[in-house]
Amino acid sequence: MGITTRITFQEFENLPEQEGVRYELDEGELLMEPSPTFRHNRIRERIAKRLSEFVQTHRIGEITVEMDFRLGPDTVRNPDVAYVTLEHLRTIDIDRSPVDGAPALAIEVVSPSNLAQDMLKKVKQYLSAGSHAVWVVYPTLRLVEVHTSMGVLHVKAPEPLTEKQVFGGHEFSLPLATLFSEDPHI
Repeated sequence: MGITTRITFQEFENLPEQEGVRYELDEGELLMEPSPTFRHNRIRERIAKRLSEFVQTHRIGEITVEMDFRLGPDTVRNPDVAYVTLEHLRTIDIDRSPVDGAPALAIEVVSPSNLAQDMLKKVKQYLSAGSHAVWVVYPTLRLVEVHTSMGVLHVKAPEPLTEKQVFGGHEFSLPLATLFSEDPHI
């Protein structure tokens, strides 16, 4: 049985920064996030790159990676990739972490150490805090689950993942065959 460390948001904010150590606050429970794998980082970077190009082209917000978002009084989550709208950007202090409020889109890349129940809890927290969608990316299954308030959509490679609602009517498409490719030069 593991030891549970409970802290307040103020205590979370005062944690000393340590290189390579990332924390999340799950309704008052301090969680240490494991270091990501090379595959995890490759997929995260591919998603971030494609989304960054898209939101810059349409001038609709910004993409960030590994950013803390305060989703509730004692909940801070750190999605692998997040889309923040221009409207949200205007309300935040870009020199402060965590960002108050949920990103419009949170993306979590599942690692072998992630538990399904923990991932579902994160999805619920993002959506409850105001995210329009949460993408849960399963590299070994070559699958993306798109969670919204309307339900869950499963998209499996080689099908493309398309999203329109989150981006104000602009249609984004991500070819999953490319996303999950083993070719490091894609």
